[in-house]
Amino acid sequence: MSNLLDLPPISRIRRNHGLEHATLTTLAHRNPRQPMAGYSDLGGFWIIGNVETETMAEAVTEALDRLRKGEQGLAVHPNCGTNFVTAGILAGTAGALAMLGSGKRIRDKLERLPVAALLATFALIVAQPLALLLQARFTTCGEPGTLAVTQILRQEQGKLVLHRISTRD
Repeated sequence: MSNLLDLPPISRIRRNHGLEHATLTTLAHRNPRQPMAGYSDLGGFWIIGNVETETMAEAVTEALDRLRKGEQGLAVHPNCGTNFVTAGILAGTAGALAMLGSGKRIRDKLERLPVAALLATFALIVAQPLALLLQARFTTCGEPGTLAVTQILRQEQGKLVLHRISTRD
């Protein structure tokens, strides 16, 4: 699996994803009430949120510097899509398993509802640490290596503010 994760395109996306998370964490400390989101790809990442471009540039620079100094935990974020997908898959699977063999009548399914809720709740509890582990091992990388920021562009679409952070190796 590590050979697959080391392929240049995958490694680059994982490092961009790690830098995106580190940037969001840095921005959240500066603007604690500002809602923000991000999306990473091969060429860099997007930050969605009403942030001044100068503040964004400072946050990206600080995030990259902190990752390079060994703060790899910044690459793992509690609101990452990996967490939501992991929780959804586990809870959905638990609920579906609870319904296996429940019968065809709606009443039979309703009688199983407490079991489904219990299993789904257990799955959500398990999903929290599992999702953080999946982020740390597979979907992000806290070691930026030679990753460098080449450009930060601001775009506004109505009230929506986006910044495109472009990177290269």
